Amino acid sequence: MAAPSGRSDRRLWAALVPAALLCLAAQAAEEPSTADFDVRPGGEVHSFSRSLGDYTCTFTYSAQGGTNEQWQMNIGVSEDNLLFSCSVWRPQGKSYLFFTQFKAEVKGAKIEYAMAYSQAAVGGQSDIPLKQEEFEITETTVSHREGKFRFELSKLMIVAKTPRDEL
Repeated sequence: MAAPSGRSDRRLWAALVPAALLCLAAQAAEEPSTADFDVRPGGEVHSFSRSLGDYTCTFTYSAQGGTNEQWQMNIGVSEDNLLFSCSVWRPQGKSYLFFTQFKAEVKGAKIEYAMAYSQAAVGGQSDIPLKQEEFEITETTVSHREGKFRFELSKLMIVAKTPRDEL
């Protein structure tokens, strides 16, 4: 399932996904992992990756302007091992860097829901989602859409289904 299309559907997902991610973190089979990393400008392509059990999330980007910004990646697996979540965001809310490209990739699971934001909720402000035409979602990636992405990124959220072992 891709990002919701209707405005009311988006509001519903916007309310449900953070709650689901919190539940994932609280009920994780393995301890959820949060890691800080620097997003560096300069136009070079950089990657940051974290794994939890059989699942990996990798954030790859290129950015320009300003100085390093501190970002975070949080990954978690549900207690029943059916969902893997990955969030990448700037805790201060809005990034002042200009992203020329971005891609978040999950390994070991298939994306069920994903959303990208130009501003992350902080200090009473709300998440501001990118327009649907600015990014694309495949089974395993969320990435900028060439020629449509407006260079603003502050948060990515992914919920992916893990493979089920049938008896």
